[in-house]
Amino acid sequence: MFKFKLTLIYLIVFLAISCSGQKTELIELPFEHDLFPEGIAIDQKTKKVYLNSLKNKKIVNSAVDGSNPENFLKTGEHNYLAGFGMTIKGDTLYALGNSLTARKNKSVLLLLQLSSGDLIDSYSLDNSDFHYWNDLAISSTNEIFITDSESNKIYNIQRPSKNINVYIDSTEIPNSNGITISDNDEYLYLASAKGICVVKTASKKLINKPNEEYSGIDGLKFYKGNLYGIVNGWRNQSKNGFYRFVLDRTESEIIERKKIIEFTEDFNTPTTFDVLNGYIYFVMNTQLNNFDEITNKIVDVDRLESYIMMKIKVE
Repeated sequence: MFKFKLTLIYLIVFLAISCSGQKTELIELPFEHDLFPEGIAIDQKTKKVYLNSLKNKKIVNSAVDGSNPENFLKTGEHNYLAGFGMTIKGDTLYALGNSLTARKNKSVLLLLQLSSGDLIDSYSLDNSDFHYWNDLAISSTNEIFITDSESNKIYNIQRPSKNINVYIDSTEIPNSNGITISDNDEYLYLASAKGICVVKTASKKLINKPNEEYSGIDGLKFYKGNLYGIVNGWRNQSKNGFYRFVLDRTESEIIERKKIIEFTEDFNTPTTFDVLNGYIYFVMNTQLNNFDEITNKIVDVDRLESYIMMKIKVE
């Protein structure tokens, strides 16, 4: 039954994007079906893909073709929580987690050595304010920037310091989700409720006028002078999809956007993505609508299915 469904998905996806000339591949990931992955990261050296789990508070990995699946971080190891944004820099996996409590939330950041799985360092935020660490970006000087999707704050940590600082607290950048940084570290790009905000890192100032039509973004990445983002936050499904946001020569202003992939009903809440050798990778069917974060329960066990990762060439 599943093989038939996978073949049907291949056909639908092919028809949906064949007109654009995009090369695409669908990869079945042989992990347990109740991961509900929010974060994805790919090691450029080993070509391994890492997924975390909202429900099981763990991290798994496999080869990028789906072979050799294994557990990288066991459930709750090193006090890991429900998995959110992840990224890789060098031999380190940076993994965010949250406790998903309604009144008071605890957030954690783990730095894990890819070659061994050992814990390099950890940070936690647990105070009276409600916060929700969602995604992160790392500068060339190992400065970590973290979004808080439940406030107007961006946090930063300058490694190897143990201090967690509020980098920005402004209503100009409300409820930011995805975050990325330019190759020269000059600009931060924030997927806020007002649209994509461009912040000059040196001055911490917002330097563009965000467009609300560019809101609803989850994962966001800077790649070869442009921004790419997964848009999944619109009730109007036709507005959701995978987009390229073209930047001007200064990389400080968005001058155009282009939808690369239309999210049809076969796309079950894609969230974040990563880039490897000029290809975008993301999980098509995170199945987040089948998971109750408050109770940590599966809504309908019979609806669970294998995870499918889409691979598509970056334009």
